[in-house]
Amino acid sequence: MQSHAGHAPHSRSRARTLFVLALGSVGVVYGDIGTSPLYAFREALRPVAADGVSRMEVVGLISLMIWTLTIIVTLKYVLFLLRADNHGEGGTLSLLALLAKTAGRRATVLFFMGAVGAALFIGDAMITPALSVLSAVEGLKLVTPTLADYVVPISVVILVMLFAVQSWGTAAVSKFFGPITAVWFIVMGVAGLNHISDDLGILAAFNPYYAVLFMITEGYVGLVVLGAVFLTVTGAEALYADLGHFGRRPIQWAWFCLVFPALTLNYLGQGALVLAHPETIENPFFLMFPKWALLPVVILATAATIIASQAVITGAFSLTRQAIHLGFLPRMEIYHTSETQTGQIYLPGVNSVLLFGVMALVFIFGSSEALATAYGISVTGAMVVTTVLAFEFLRKRWRWTKLAATAVLLPLFLLELTFLGANLLKVHDGGYVPVMIAAGVVIVMWTWTRGTRILRDKTRRIEVPLPAFVKSVERQSAHAPVQVPGTAIFLTSDPDFAPAALLHNLKHNHVLHEKNFILTVKTNNTPRVARAERFKVEKISERFSRIEMHFGFMETQNVSQVLGQMRKAGHKFDIMSTSFYLGRRKLVPDAQSGMPMWQDRLFIGLANLATDPSDYFRLPTNRVVELGSHVVI
Repeated sequence: MQSHAGHAPHSRSRARTLFVLALGSVGVVYGDIGTSPLYAFREALRPVAADGVSRMEVVGLISLMIWTLTIIVTLKYVLFLLRADNHGEGGTLSLLALLAKTAGRRATVLFFMGAVGAALFIGDAMITPALSVLSAVEGLKLVTPTLADYVVPISVVILVMLFAVQSWGTAAVSKFFGPITAVWFIVMGVAGLNHISDDLGILAAFNPYYAVLFMITEGYVGLVVLGAVFLTVTGAEALYADLGHFGRRPIQWAWFCLVFPALTLNYLGQGALVLAHPETIENPFFLMFPKWALLPVVILATAATIIASQAVITGAFSLTRQAIHLGFLPRMEIYHTSETQTGQIYLPGVNSVLLFGVMALVFIFGSSEALATAYGISVTGAMVVTTVLAFEFLRKRWRWTKLAATAVLLPLFLLELTFLGANLLKVHDGGYVPVMIAAGVVIVMWTWTRGTRILRDKTRRIEVPLPAFVKSVERQSAHAPVQVPGTAIFLTSDPDFAPAALLHNLKHNHVLHEKNFILTVKTNNTPRVARAERFKVEKISERFSRIEMHFGFMETQNVSQVLGQMRKAGHKFDIMSTSFYLGRRKLVPDAQSGMPMWQDRLFIGLANLATDPSDYFRLPTNRVVELGSHVVI
């Protein structure tokens, strides 16, 4: 009996933890997908509504939406991809980092796929806030038509406030995200359930036959409609990217117990409403509610869209940090907004770029109807990339045969390619926007990785191997440098060669400290590194040692903190008598460098924008010495 009594509190505690995490995931993970009912069915109806909508078209559309949610979100993401994690972390770049360990000759292809996936997610992070907030605020037009002219100004104010509070961090407000979004899903589910009885024939939508029939009978129009149908699954990529924040089980429980049923009921209710009252085709979501409930629902919808936007902005911050640590982007300022949650970060540079992009979209398109046409390409493109990476994951990590991996993923890949093709039909209608955003981000990532590789190769030609250098300076002679007290730490990306700052210090100052550490900071292909594996120290001679510090791609690279750990571990040096030497390169463009002149100039511009290494690595600013050099690239 005692053993049972002992287990009960433990199981209750686990159940409570699961519930809290699942509730939190409803706000962060499902915020984006939860705003789709505001516009998805309305936009899917638009291409077929010119000459009236038939019963078969409405049932076929709802069937398409339910089965798209089932196949893409439930099967691909919730049941399969949530298991394809990198030490608990998900997302395109986490998957890429995991596969990079065994990439071999396919490394370039995988890099390109990862860059495209990340770039498309950034595009999604711009379009989601603009589309979601506009679609919610447009509900005011139904409350009173006189507010129609104020939709864009109100949306702009909400979005500016949203980006302005990013620097405060999400810690204070995130605890409200889950409950508010849970209420939103419940309201959507109840509203849908309330209207299913308007026309019970809508329940036929559970039969996939009607989805297939719709596609066969509608022909080209059916393909156009597919682009709008895909709006039902926007946010699925965020579901995978946020895996590390909540874990697999809470995300799965939230989907099956609340999110999926609420979405299904709402789409069924919208379909039944349009069948019974064809005049509601203009805005079936908001017209499901009685007049007295419209204003509260608009306010709740606006809150839900702000939360959805917050989730995708946070996702963009996390993805950018991963890209920086994996070498895809230059160093940027990263601030932690929570003392306990490492995932809660703020990147002012990314925040400014997103705000500029979102404002441009709101003013250029002016309505959710116009912006919806621009939406699907970035989401479908990112999904296709994830499926390709998942194929590699099945083969390399789960040891599946090519035949088995193809049999499982090919149908999904073909389905997503069909959706991508349907969305590409909207390129001239606004779909060019995410394509241009993604192309810009990919060019930046490609230029940065290519430029850093060329720069590394050029500097390596003139560098001196570290063992040979140490041997020459340790040899006692009349020209030996003057030894000064204290410790010098020289940062370098390549520990096998003498750092440029060390060579310049000797050349110009003719001195050498009594203790010299050659420090290399490395980013592992895992999200976090255990404390015991944080650093390695290798003694080269009496005066020279190598330090290798390891961080995960989700961690802040705080060198000062690790030096404190080293001191506790018995490596004696006084931080106040330690100098940090950094090499600062002035880059000069050269058409013969291997990159076109425009790419040279872009790389130099990116290098100049990069955060100062002393800030990025959290070095004590009053102990840093910088020594410059010119490099032609």
